[in-house]
Order: sequence, then C-alpha cells, then structure tokens
Amino acid sequence: MASKCCLYRPMVHFHPCPDLSLVKTGNISPKMFDQWKLSRGKMHIFSTISFTLVIFIFILASTLLSHNSVHSISRQEMQNPEAREPVESIKLMENVEDIDEKDHGNSEPPFNLTVEERISWFKSKGEFDGRIREFLDNHGCPVQFFMTWISPAESFGPREILAAESVFKAHPKGCLIILSKTLDSKKGRLILNPFLDYGYRILAVTPDLSFLFKKTPAESWFEEIKTGKKDPGEIPLPQNLSNLIRLAVLYKYGGIYLDTDFIVLKDFSMLKNSIGAQSIDSNGKWTRLNNAVLVFDKNHPLLFMFLEEFKSTFDGNRWGHNGPYLVSRVISRVDITQEFNFTVLPPMAFYPFDWTRIDGFFHRPNNRAYSKWIEAKLRQINGETYGVHLWNRQSAKSRIQEGSIIGRLISDHCIFCQDIYSS
Repeated sequence: MASKCCLYRPMVHFHPCPDLSLVKTGNISPKMFDQWKLSRGKMHIFSTISFTLVIFIFILASTLLSHNSVHSISRQEMQNPEAREPVESIKLMENVEDIDEKDHGNSEPPFNLTVEERISWFKSKGEFDGRIREFLDNHGCPVQFFMTWISPAESFGPREILAAESVFKAHPKGCLIILSKTLDSKKGRLILNPFLDYGYRILAVTPDLSFLFKKTPAESWFEEIKTGKKDPGEIPLPQNLSNLIRLAVLYKYGGIYLDTDFIVLKDFSMLKNSIGAQSIDSNGKWTRLNNAVLVFDKNHPLLFMFLEEFKSTFDGNRWGHNGPYLVSRVISRVDITQEFNFTVLPPMAFYPFDWTRIDGFFHRPNNRAYSKWIEAKLRQINGETYGVHLWNRQSAKSRIQEGSIIGRLISDHCIFCQDIYSS
C-alpha cells in the first residue's frame, strides 16, 4: 500500500517515495531519509516554479496571438474600407436626436398644467406618437405646423423666435410642433415658455425616428445608416435627416412644414397640398422647387414618392441633393393635373427674395429711389406672398436694419417683437 507522500507525483521529475518500513527496520538510515526529504522539498519548489512558468508562457502566447490578430484585422480594414466598423456613422448618429432614445431629456412636466394634464403628461412621456396626438387632440388645432431643430437649445435665437411668433400672429389658434431633442428639455421649455404663458399652442418633442420611418421607404435606409451599410457622406447627417424627417412627419400626420428661418405673413389654412417654386424661366415654368415649406395631407402619395426618392438616390456628399433637388426631381416626373392633386405655387408665394441677393433686403434704404422701390416691393409682397424665406445659410451674419424690407415685414408680423434689430 502506497504511503501518503506518493499521492503527489510531479510530472517534471519523478522521485519514488522510499518505503517508510525500511526506515523503521534500519535498512535506510535516518540521514538518508533526511536527504530524501530535502530533495523532495527542492523538487516541490522547482515544480511550482515550473508550473507557474508554463502558465505565464501560455498567457503571454495568447496575448501575442490576440495582438497579432488585432493588427491583422486592422491591415484588412486598411485594404478593404468596407470591412471597417461604421464608427464615423455611429458617432454621427449619436448626435441625431439619439436614435430610439427613450429618455426625451424631459423629466419635468410643463409648469402650467392642471392635475389631469400632468397625470396625462407622465403617462404619455416617452411616447412620441402619444404626445403628438394628445397635443393635437386636446387643442383641436385648425391648422398644424411642424418645424425641426437639430442644433443646441441655446442656438434657438431671436430670429427663430421671430419665425415662431409669425406663425401665431397669422394663426392665433394654430398649433406648432418643433421636432427637437434639445428643445424637448428644461432649457427648451424656458425658451418656449413665453408662448405658453400667452396661451399659444407650442410643443417641442424629441422625434422617434424609428416610429417616423416605420412602414415607409425610409425605414430600410435608416437601418442601413445605423448599421454602417450606407455611407452618410461628408455633409453632416443631421442636416440630411432634417430633410427626411419633414417628409415623414407630414406623411404620418399631415399639416404644414416650415423651416425655422421662414417668416409667415398670412393665413395658410386655405392652402392644400402645395409646394413652392424657388425659380422660374422666362415662360413662367418652374426651374427649381424648394422644401423649406411643404403643405400636404396625411398619407399623400407624393410624400411617399419623396420618401422613395430619398432612399433610392441618397447622396450625403452633394448639398441640396436630398432636399430641394429631390422634390424637384420627383415632381418633374409626375403630372400635377391628375392623380396627385397638388399645386406648385409661384416664387412670390414663399420665395420672393432670391438667395443670392438676400443680404440686400436686410439693409435700410440709402436713397429716395431705393425707398420707393421698397414701398413697391412691400405692396407686392403683402398682396401675393404667404411668407418669406430668410435663407439663413446665406444671411446668418446679416443684421436686420430698421427700415429694411425684412425689418418692416418682421415688425408687422411678430408678437413679442423683441430683438428684431439684433437678430
């Protein structure tokens, strides 16, 4: 029967255990037995060190293998850019209203709600469609407007406020919904509270992009963007998403979309399924349409065609391709007199000022001839124009001067009328 010391036999060096009975009988001297114990102790130490060394070598080899694999993948990615993870598009999407965001950044209800309204608010919080429908149903809106805002809340400045004021100046009972994560916040409510304090119907709500695009041609495009299968292009993705969101929200709810640099001059309620020409040729035929103002019924087939065009021809590197040029391409292919039941309005309806000359309309007249021209232009605008596009991309640095056409139009169509000449 083996003794207890033989239960552990290291694989590196094997030393058979002596028979302890031989020690007892004197056949092995105690000195020899002590030497064996010392040898066995050394063997244990050596075995432990050897075993630890084996483990260390194994870990080191695994680490090196993993490191080489990473470099191998990196080399593959350099050779085949399509194999890379969509890091850039993911970072861009993080800035776009945070896709599928559950927390709207709106943890506190508006200040002026009744108990019933506050309870209802908490029930609907986080539900994009529920919030919009409740807002529209509760107010019985005779006309509903939509805007988008993709910049920080603090950037929603005097000019944008004046644009919102003009909506309510012409439509005191109308409703304005601003699709924006940044304005759907405590800071955003502080900005919009003056409207609420005066009883105007305004709501900022974080758009649920998955809901907006669901069961539309945009749904598959959006999935490709999220997964990196489609190149978002060099133009900031939020700007192209703004072009898409306006189409989707009108398709889902119907109403009027306005850019935030558009000043409303008269009642829109008589307009139906309309889009404005930006320019016309010598024969009066439109040469370019624009999507800064869109008036459409819910589920209008032309909106569906716009969404299809966005998906099939998206190009994130060409400015305007997914916006004004898109609506122009689609409408150039359809017969407006037949099944689509819509109207192309002349440039004077929404775009009386050419974007290449917009800066001049911000300046006061400097001579009598220019003053007379301004008076004639204002009479024309007051008779034919629903609103004016300020072309912020070109005019953002221009200051409105007192006596200018823009200054006079805004001062006649504002509510609070603050900071007109500092915007």
